[in-house]
Amino acid sequence: MELPKFLLGDNTDFPEDIFIIHLDYPRFIINLKDDEVEFIEEAEDLDEGELNTEMEGLIVLANDFYDREMERYEKE
Repeated sequence: MELPKFLLGDNTDFPEDIFIIHLDYPRFIINLKDDEVEFIEEAEDLDEGELNTEMEGLIVLANDFYDREMERYEKE
């Protein structure tokens, strides 16, 4: 099974929150309500500078993903 890079998620216990789940390495979840990032797994092969640079790019991709998904949702 091929998994997508990002998933959107919500939870009835957190009705105001929307989550973006990144399924590629390093796996993490972004809470769009407050932009908090929670790592599911730590990036062990990257030093802190490399991780910060990679995360900046991944967060931009996650935001782009969210924007595209919302556009698709609004069209339906």
